[in-house]
Amino acid sequence: MIYLETPKKFRGFVQQAHDVANEFLRANSRKYDLAEHSYPKELDLLASLIDGLNESGNSTGAGAAGVRVKDSAKKDQGVRNATNMASVLSVIEMCWGDVGLLLSMPRQGLGNSAIASVATDEQLEKFKGTWASMAITEPSFGSDSAAIKTTAIKDGDHYILNGEKIFVTSGERSDSVVVWATLDKSLGRAAVKSFVVPKSLPGIRVERLEHKLGIRASDTAVIVLDNCRVPAENLLGSPEIDTKQGFAGAMATFDNTRPLVAGMAVGCARASLEVMRDLIEKAGLTIDYDRSPALQPHVVATFLQMEADWEAALLLTLEAAWMADNRQANSLQASMAKAKAGRSGNEITLKCVELAGSLGYSETEFLEKWARDSKILDIFEGTQQIQQLIIARRLLGLNSSQLK
Repeated sequence: MIYLETPKKFRGFVQQAHDVANEFLRANSRKYDLAEHSYPKELDLLASLIDGLNESGNSTGAGAAGVRVKDSAKKDQGVRNATNMASVLSVIEMCWGDVGLLLSMPRQGLGNSAIASVATDEQLEKFKGTWASMAITEPSFGSDSAAIKTTAIKDGDHYILNGEKIFVTSGERSDSVVVWATLDKSLGRAAVKSFVVPKSLPGIRVERLEHKLGIRASDTAVIVLDNCRVPAENLLGSPEIDTKQGFAGAMATFDNTRPLVAGMAVGCARASLEVMRDLIEKAGLTIDYDRSPALQPHVVATFLQMEADWEAALLLTLEAAWMADNRQANSLQASMAKAKAGRSGNEITLKCVELAGSLGYSETEFLEKWARDSKILDIFEGTQQIQQLIIARRLLGLNSSQLK
């Protein structure tokens, strides 16, 4: 087996993240899975600790707010592991603890990652400390972000936003929402822009909360925008519509968030594999890496296959993060990591439930919960099918109109 060592400068940090996942997240995992929509108040203390680390400069740039393309593009750094790698390693450990509680972390929303990816320096300062959810999906579409119908009409020094967004993670608890809207429907993908919309503004409201299969600790909301006036300076990036660039500006956000979601799937699947290994060994079976799986009991052979699949997902995820840290275009690798980790995470967690029998299906272990939680990780931030479509376009050199 191939093991990629954690970069030396991150080892202490990764151990700290693991300890937090064990003592804070996993310790409260079942509690908030059963108490859906209840705010995990235990996270407030953890959020304060992270804020302190960020202020002191000792946080290694981890978390959603640390993913910053511009910071990773300094030409004097050479080959390095920086904020993207730190964020992915942190996410893996935290989702070993609990995916839903990680998604509930104050000021660490997916919208924060969007802000960090494309905001100007002035906007970074303006929105520092906000807790931003991200609103892309609408009732009329799922993964095809170019089909956005929410409109943003310029009116003086404001934009007026109208539309409905669904499946907004942390939509109720966040204090702002990064809303994707179109400036001109006739111009298609190129006119899609993202806006930071504080929830204190008139015209934005939480319509309802969803009841879900998994990640129940995290609230998922429907957001309605009804003539919501948003300051023009809250448009992230350039307000110009560049039809030659097309959707590339908006998609840059996904190049950074998809490795994070892949890391979530890797962390959750690793948790299941560790429990499965323990159950196999308690049953008196030996996992022998020097023997062919065909010569070992079925449960052991299946475990070896799952572990190999998991390592492939891990390496793809780390590669995508490393490329971002080293100024290399990683759109292909980000989608490959998301596709592989999302699918493998689903298959591994569900197979562990099957192999564990009654233990896997009951609440005696977390296996059934991790199987439920992992499903969303193959869906949001672009479904399995969308990732495969993006990968095919990149490999074949075709655009969205040539390969649909």
